[in-house]
Amino acid sequence: MFPVETRILVIDDMPSIRDLVKNTLRGMGYKNFQEAADGEEGLKTLEKLHNGEQSIQLVISDWNMPKMKGLDLLKHVRATDNFKTLPFVLLTSESERDQVTEAVLAGVSQYIVKPFSAKIFEDKLKAAYAKHNKA
Repeated sequence: MFPVETRILVIDDMPSIRDLVKNTLRGMGYKNFQEAADGEEGLKTLEKLHNGEQSIQLVISDWNMPKMKGLDLLKHVRATDNFKTLPFVLLTSESERDQVTEAVLAGVSQYIVKPFSAKIFEDKLKAAYAKHNKA
């Protein structure tokens, strides 16, 4: 599992969903968050904090947002040397097979369908961590 000091970027255009995600993470012991309201803002945050002590270590992003969708952000992140191995979880109400396949092909670490329980959220984070920390 990700260490509790992990720096997490939560990206969603709905403040209530960002709060829900942060509260779920707080319940798991995390407390180091950055927020962004869309993919463009999220990308700027990633770039601004890169190479510093506040460098983001996990992204949890909504799929459907204005300006830049979560999948487009994921593709950009995977195409950027500085971020290509960054754990990236997509959070969405979409569960169509084609969309899941597209996200997997783009390199998503995990995919969480809303609404979610704290247990499912934790299980998906454990799986994302395992994917990025193979022995």
